[in-house]
Amino acid sequence: MGFDAPKPKSYLNPSGNRTSNLTREHRRKMPTTVNRQDTRFPIASRGHNLRFPSASADTAGRVEYCENVEDAATALQKVIDAGLRPTVRSSGHCYEDFIVNNPNGAILDVSMLNHVTSGPNGSGPFHVQPGSMLGNIYQEFYKRANVVLPGGTCFTVCAGGHVSGGGYGVLARLRGITVDWLSSVDILTVDANGKVVPRRVDKTHDPELFRALRGGQGSNFGMITGFTFNELPPAPIEVMQAGISFDWATMTPDKFVNILITFGKYFEEHDQTKETWGIFAAMGLNNISSGRFGIGIEFTNPDGTVKDVSVLNDFMDHFQKCKPIAEAPPDYGLQSGPGRRGGNFQRPTPGDSVCYGEHVMTRSSWIESATGGGGGGIGGGSRAKYKSAYMKKTFTEAEALALYKLLTDDRSRGLIVAVDSYGGATNNPARIHDTAIPQRASVLKLQYQSYWQDEKDDEFRLKGIRDTYTAAYSTPVASQAHLGTPFWNDHYEGCYMNYPDVDMAAHDFWPQLFYGTGDLYPLLQRVKKTYDPHNIFHHTMSIRA
Repeated sequence: MGFDAPKPKSYLNPSGNRTSNLTREHRRKMPTTVNRQDTRFPIASRGHNLRFPSASADTAGRVEYCENVEDAATALQKVIDAGLRPTVRSSGHCYEDFIVNNPNGAILDVSMLNHVTSGPNGSGPFHVQPGSMLGNIYQEFYKRANVVLPGGTCFTVCAGGHVSGGGYGVLARLRGITVDWLSSVDILTVDANGKVVPRRVDKTHDPELFRALRGGQGSNFGMITGFTFNELPPAPIEVMQAGISFDWATMTPDKFVNILITFGKYFEEHDQTKETWGIFAAMGLNNISSGRFGIGIEFTNPDGTVKDVSVLNDFMDHFQKCKPIAEAPPDYGLQSGPGRRGGNFQRPTPGDSVCYGEHVMTRSSWIESATGGGGGGIGGGSRAKYKSAYMKKTFTEAEALALYKLLTDDRSRGLIVAVDSYGGATNNPARIHDTAIPQRASVLKLQYQSYWQDEKDDEFRLKGIRDTYTAAYSTPVASQAHLGTPFWNDHYEGCYMNYPDVDMAAHDFWPQLFYGTGDLYPLLQRVKKTYDPHNIFHHTMSIRA
């Protein structure tokens, strides 16, 4: 999938000499180029998902490290002038091959555009550059103004893709998602003449592009260099964490069904109960070989304290039919890997009952909880595959049994189905019309994850996650015309583009899976045609004008 390169004459000045479209200031700033001869190239040319580049022939020709906005503009113009395909990387957490599979192209790395600033005396506006790690954003805003950007739980994910794709996390039910607070975006686009055009877009300047960038991913339209939030909500003061786990050895289909329905039903019934919006619960369903699966919970009251934990107690009471026993709560998360925090439940002792974790809670400050993962750096990663789904209602018996059947089968070894609570403040129907996140009625958000190290295991692992996903969305509540997918109906709201899945591109209805069946995708196509007329910013699942 290429792009229509602008004609060379676009770069001729009135005297007929070829010239750059960059300003004199831009020419003074030059990015750092890492080419194939550079010893840094093997690390610089890949991301966290080690399945990509798929083959040596798919590797980019060079990486341009951009230290400031001028670097970014210079690098982009240089790549366009050379007729190469640019892909933009902030942290390298992209789940698919959209960035590093770029045969002889150029990766524009903006990880060093990482400034986080506020207005005078900690007031707004708040500015974030695309290379800013979420953990650093939380720390900076906490120190500067005691406010929070409601984002994700992985310290090292950067703002560029996370924010523009509609990132969410433990505060989503209480405060909404990142794009609900976004006021403007700085972006470099490329016009019909091949000229790099810097833009600051908001509700009154390029409003359709602004809406597209609030969930439609910046990688579709240009190169993001900054985000502005005029206001942000106050940071919580403290959180309470708790956990329940379940022993696969004594699990039965009926128990499994009951646990899943109970979990989902709570959030379905309490979606608009504001007192519960401070609960974020993550259920991690994994293969029977793991020994156990469980639920991790993080809670704060709407006032940011944990003075009243009655809501948390009530949620955990729903699982008391399992007769849990006391146990130290686990680290929050339940799963590791890109985009999630890690965490492990303690091993059960012989004779323990089915459930574990009777109302044992751990209190901590919010900032320690949000940034406890810390660290981050270059390299690392594993081979991985991901899928997603939004659910408007709790699990049906058929759905739960489909998952049970696959999770007790060797085919799903290494698979995790992360079921996150969702909805609450996120389910504001008014935000359908000014953002590119149309999923505003779901109460659960699922991420299917599989991680492994050896390339020899690719076929087995990919088949396992695909078979499980297909089975989960082939029950009677699935759209019969779209079996094997959570296509939009009264039970599902499709998929999440920040968890891209190229398997879905095999369906001609894949854009509707991710962007809904309303006016959003036609708008995104119109924006694409207007602001990226040569389709310079493209990948397997980019907007097709």
